[in-house]
Amino acid sequence: MDSAYVPVLAAFGGSAVGGLTSLVATWVTQRRKDSTRRLEQERSRRQKLYKEFIEEASKLYADALVRDKSAVSTLVNMYALIGRMRIFVK
Repeated sequence: MDSAYVPVLAAFGGSAVGGLTSLVATWVTQRRKDSTRRLEQERSRRQKLYKEFIEEASKLYADALVRDKSAVSTLVNMYALIGRMRIFVK
């Protein structure tokens, strides 16, 4: 091998490694950002669901304090919220 090719090959190899490193670093950074964004959206949805549940439970509790009998139909929304909360747990 001619000694003139050694610096050329070294420069080419260094450039390839540098470009590959940059590509991998960008990919890892973007993946982490996407993961963080997804987790934040899930937490936000969960907080909204728990807020709805607490509001509904408070209404039903206040209604139970005032009335002797409660209609079963008023509990349907509460059971639906509980079902949605169970989905988040799994």
